Amino acid sequence: MREYLLTLCVTAAVTYLLTGPVRKFAIVAGAMPEIRARDVHREPTPRLGGIAMFFGLCAGLLVADHLTNLHQVFEKSNEPRALLSGAALIWLIGVLDDKFEIDALIKLGSQMIAAGVMVVQGLTILWLPIPTVGTVALTQWQGTLLTVALVVVTINAVNFVDGLDGLAAGVVCIAAAAFFMYAYRIWYSYGIEAAAPASLFAAILMGMCLGFLPHNIHPARIFMGDSGSMLIGLVLAASAISITGQVDPDSLFGGSERNTVHQMVPVYIPLLMPLTIIAIPAADLILAIVRRTWRGQSPFAADRGHLHHRLLEIGHSHSRAVLIMYFFSALIAFGALAYSVNAASMWIVLGVVFLSAIGLVLLLLPRFTPRAPRWAEGFVPPRYRRRRAAAATRTEGEAAAAVDEDDDAERERVTVGVSGVNGATAVGPRTRAR
Repeated sequence: MREYLLTLCVTAAVTYLLTGPVRKFAIVAGAMPEIRARDVHREPTPRLGGIAMFFGLCAGLLVADHLTNLHQVFEKSNEPRALLSGAALIWLIGVLDDKFEIDALIKLGSQMIAAGVMVVQGLTILWLPIPTVGTVALTQWQGTLLTVALVVVTINAVNFVDGLDGLAAGVVCIAAAAFFMYAYRIWYSYGIEAAAPASLFAAILMGMCLGFLPHNIHPARIFMGDSGSMLIGLVLAASAISITGQVDPDSLFGGSERNTVHQMVPVYIPLLMPLTIIAIPAADLILAIVRRTWRGQSPFAADRGHLHHRLLEIGHSHSRAVLIMYFFSALIAFGALAYSVNAASMWIVLGVVFLSAIGLVLLLLPRFTPRAPRWAEGFVPPRYRRRRAAAATRTEGEAAAAVDEDDDAERERVTVGVSGVNGATAVGPRTRAR
């Protein structure tokens, strides 16, 4: 555990220290787009934060290679080199896209190529543990297609959720923490060395996100851009692929068939963990595609209908919207992790239900702002007074009308069909708003 912690700290430190110089480089290089009508931020902000995150990844792998126990991961597995190769390719495409806006098909093709590079070097899904069926071995083509699909979906899901300051980095960090705890348990408790690469990838991913977050929390001084969002999406997918398709469930447990089936519940979790750790981004991705297709638009057309936009629309502040997304991401990921540890515990289910109820209350809190009766208005803060609330509502309405006029004027200056520079989906025109 100490070596994982050291690797995480080195990765975070390198990412944090390099983000400042990268910000200055992005400003000099002109990777600082103008404000668009659909953006949430009000000042031009540089991107290319993925440059610092990539060098943090390289530093983490380099340090791990020189540590006593983690060095065995590099000797017994080619997965770290496969990850670095795929990450370098997707990062390079992301940097070019942040600066020059590469065509959507080129980005999609680069994601597939990066996944293919990892498959060729051994980072692929070999088998799947199917409940009531057992371990199902996959053919080479089946494993390749499933691996590529998981990489592409994860990259684009992370990119879709990167719409508010600190949102993508925080959500991925939470997911990586949950996945690290699961992978480390498989490796340490059951002695399965095939789970060690996934633990290493998750620890490094946490370091990348933690090192970048101080620069990216609201108000952000730099955006990660596609170079960062596609990179952390690929690393997250690599972690899921490593433990899902490389760890043989039959090697974990023994005993009678009944005990084996009962104990193998945690092994089936790798089928669910890749979905739970990206549950919020994946839900946003699916809803966006359905919403835009229903309207007769391209699935990658820009809009303001993402989950974080809806939180802002119902009255949450920027920071509170991000924290709510953090809360639900952690609830889903760590709920699945707790279930993998003890699937028979009713307390886990009750805890998840209770926390979900709290989250629902927090989510709908702006809809239920209390108003004091007239006789008690002198004893409560102004925001709870009916007259002040009505005046504030009129003021907000006038301000909103003025903003709408400004947005209409801005839209006239924006060329239709040209993707923006912030808020890109990884395979289409820019959709993320800030």
